[in-house]
Amino acid sequence: MLEVGWFSTKLLFKGKLLRNPFYFFKQVTIATSFGALLLIAMAKMGTTLLLPIIISSLVTGISMPFLLKDVKLQ
Repeated sequence: MLEVGWFSTKLLFKGKLLRNPFYFFKQVTIATSFGALLLIAMAKMGTTLLLPIIISSLVTGISMPFLLKDVKLQ
């Protein structure tokens, strides 16, 4: 399993894994920005930091498959 992950990582850095890398990085940036904004907004509410971290991580993780459903591999 680690070999597959290592091979995929090498292909990603060589630029041979994704057909449209700009689309992939754009979608990941959207999800990350949304998660960070949610974290900041919830942290400003005055609760302990544990709850905003958990909720923003869950929301970001749940949104990733929907944002990356159209990613094409080579």
